Amino acid sequence: MPPRHVRTLAATVAAACLALGAAGTALATNHPAPARPAVAATAPAPTSLGSNWYAAAPYLMPLDNDPPDAGAVMDATGLKAFQLAFVLAPNGGGCSPTWDGLHPVASDTAVAGVISAIRAKGGDVSASIGGYNGTKLGQACGTPEATAAAYQQVIDKYGLKALDFDLEEPEYENTAAIHNEIGAAKILQQKNPGLYLSVTTAGTADGTGWFGKQMLNEAKSQSFVPDNFSIMPFDGGFTGAAAQTSALTNFNAVLRSTFGWDEATAYAHEGISQMNGRSDTGEFFTQADFQTVLDFATSHHMARFTNWSVNRDRQCTPPDNNGRTSGTCSSVPQGAWDFTKFSVKFAGATPPTTPPTTPPTTPTGGSCAASPYSAGTVYVGGDTVSAGGHTWKARWWTQGEAPSTGGSGVWQDLGAC
Repeated sequence: MPPRHVRTLAATVAAACLALGAAGTALATNHPAPARPAVAATAPAPTSLGSNWYAAAPYLMPLDNDPPDAGAVMDATGLKAFQLAFVLAPNGGGCSPTWDGLHPVASDTAVAGVISAIRAKGGDVSASIGGYNGTKLGQACGTPEATAAAYQQVIDKYGLKALDFDLEEPEYENTAAIHNEIGAAKILQQKNPGLYLSVTTAGTADGTGWFGKQMLNEAKSQSFVPDNFSIMPFDGGFTGAAAQTSALTNFNAVLRSTFGWDEATAYAHEGISQMNGRSDTGEFFTQADFQTVLDFATSHHMARFTNWSVNRDRQCTPPDNNGRTSGTCSSVPQGAWDFTKFSVKFAGATPPTTPPTTPPTTPTGGSCAASPYSAGTVYVGGDTVSAGGHTWKARWWTQGEAPSTGGSGVWQDLGAC
């Protein structure tokens, strides 16, 4: 799975700048966090929220990717919970929690200030562990117990009632690290009664890939069951909502075969994390796609509905940004916080309707005449498909390889539609 650079590039660049002692040119996805007044080192106790809000909390980077004012988002959408990202091991090594590998949790006041502001408005947060890049605590800490102790520091620091384990590349390819992460999650579940736990991993057309299935097997071997297992069906050749709901159906079968659940029980432990707007690989997910997936999730009584990210839930300036994926905007036409409002609906609340917005349904870059790519279809030389706003032509027989300029070279990019 290709890297989701808009999620983690800023932390990587920051670490490099620290190591070199040089000031780099600012990147589109690396905006400095706005200055905040001094606050207490710990956040106040959270308001009592139902698990439906933790299940609907979209991701927010509080220290990077031009973080929006959380309170303003709450006022505009009715949202009550955010998923703060990401807790990692220190870039310089060690088994202590940091934000983005750079900012120690122990001495933090900035994130505590964000949490305080959210709680002052009746909301709360969950903290997300891991993500695509950086060193994870499951890799740096030698045992499940040591890993759990590091995460317990985060829970205690902020009085958390929810935690998300985002287990993906490259960590989930490390069996020892995944053993530590799942073991830590089980320990935290036992030590913190009522703690809401989600486990998020990569999505593929058949639900999740080999490493995702191995992670589920590890959870089964440790008799660990979180509130949900969620997949991220993007950056893998997905074309709109139909491909995502198909992956969710297939993931349900994976959960059933792994844990011996029936269909309804599996859906009650299944979640989705989407990417709003343009993905890293040029897929487009519009407001209409989110509505379709929301309808699927609610009709199947799924356990979680979230997305990456609130930082991206606004229109780019200038609005035509079909050629790039940004960490600070969606690259599709939209009103501010259009995608966040779907989380509010999933939580069972009604988003505010003022000011009114009309969500556009056509992704920037126009419509494609060729049929959308399907992973299960056999294509032969000369066949054309559409994917990511581009038309692609097969050079020879292929099945299951999503259109891209890499891979085996079977696909020729004919340009934007």
